[in-house]
Amino acid sequence: MASIDDIRDARLQKLELLKKGGMEPYPVDSKRELSLEEASRRFSELENADAKWLSGRIMSLRGQGAIIFITLDDGTGRFQVLLKKDTLGEAVFDFFNQVVDIGDFVEARGTFFTTQRGEKTLEAKEWRMLSKSLRPLPEKWHGIQDPDERFRKRYLDLLMTPELREVFEKKARFWNTIREYLLSKNFLEVETPVIETTTGGAEARPFATHHNALDIDVYLRISAGELWQKKLLVGGFPRTFEIGRIFRNEGLSAEHLQDYTQLEYYMAYADYEEGMKMTKELYRLIAEKVFGTTKFSIKGFDIDLSDEWEIYDFSKLIRDTFGIDPATETLVSTGEKITEAEIAEIAKKAGVSYEGEETGFSRVVDNLWKTLRKEISGPGFLIGVPVSMEPLAKRDPKNPAVVERFQVILAGSEMGKGFSELNDPVDQLERFLKQQSLRDAGDEEAQMADMDFVEALEYAMPPAFGFGLSERFFSFLLDKPVRETQLFPLMRPKE
Repeated sequence: MASIDDIRDARLQKLELLKKGGMEPYPVDSKRELSLEEASRRFSELENADAKWLSGRIMSLRGQGAIIFITLDDGTGRFQVLLKKDTLGEAVFDFFNQVVDIGDFVEARGTFFTTQRGEKTLEAKEWRMLSKSLRPLPEKWHGIQDPDERFRKRYLDLLMTPELREVFEKKARFWNTIREYLLSKNFLEVETPVIETTTGGAEARPFATHHNALDIDVYLRISAGELWQKKLLVGGFPRTFEIGRIFRNEGLSAEHLQDYTQLEYYMAYADYEEGMKMTKELYRLIAEKVFGTTKFSIKGFDIDLSDEWEIYDFSKLIRDTFGIDPATETLVSTGEKITEAEIAEIAKKAGVSYEGEETGFSRVVDNLWKTLRKEISGPGFLIGVPVSMEPLAKRDPKNPAVVERFQVILAGSEMGKGFSELNDPVDQLERFLKQQSLRDAGDEEAQMADMDFVEALEYAMPPAFGFGLSERFFSFLLDKPVRETQLFPLMRPKE
């Protein structure tokens, strides 16, 4: 079996033959008159039409003496082309045989007919090379087997795996469905900074870098413009949204990447109750328009987004399961403030990591919740989260120890978050300072105190609801790791 280097050397020789034969191997133009999809769709009328030019990559090549059948692919479809020695002439036909390989881009001008086997075909009267391939495509039936190579050479994986291409066509519909939904409700699409001097809008470890022109340290954003969009609410825009890239310098998993696309939208004069209604409406719309169903099997759970959505109370679940009141940081049995030794023992029994004050009470409670979340099917909303765990959400007036925040729960995972936005600048400052103290104590995911945002709130921001949803929801509905649904996931360089 010939090596890649041997095949490449042979194709380089064919490249030279093309040049010597007077045919440009990489011309600047194409004579294409029809896409292959259009040729197939309009075939009945084209059978009686003048000769047309078709173009595409050769995906198969079958020689039978004085005739050659090739299959072209131009990204819109596939189409068969017949080359006959009697039609092209011996010299042109033999030249094709000498210089053309599977993987080359070519174009042919000819007339349309149907073969005896009933296959739509173009009989070529002439042909041109459009781009000479110097490396062979993967073997047709097996594609790329090495998962690492699949990601590194995603272009080949897409070329050889039609169902993978369909994934990314669906992903485009996913974002377009969201965009169209929000535009229909009079939201304004905006763009906010990706490089920030202070990260905000989420709890995550940021990527840090240096801005040479300004000679300052900066960060890549960890949210799709949350604080910026709320400044726009202050500035008089009642409804905004952004679909953009965010970056979090954290671990890799089936559900997490360091750079990914996220939606965030903000709506003045609304609260999280209205947000829940919109979320159910949006999720069902996505399911129907992108996937054609509201029913999904995910991680062993059967989910139907058209069902009634449950309400899960975070604080009650933690109290009932672990004997902790997360809002007051007390033991339910005694009503006393929980000690470090007690929370360490509870964490140990639950199999949750605890490293003393560096971990922080809220972080332990969040990790305890994650052990419970895995068993919840959904669809539903998680509410009743303590103020200490959400520094940007408004307090529940009925229970000021918790905030008006919900998270969408599906198949044991969190798939979107929304809350009534905190617009009290005094309360916001206090929470920012609390977060900053946690950060100073070593919690790299705690939020930075953004004094510019506090100042903006002092000019008054209307009551509002905000919501965030990442591309993870798309991969989740497909029941695939999120890495599988990114076109070009980040890879460690080959050594």
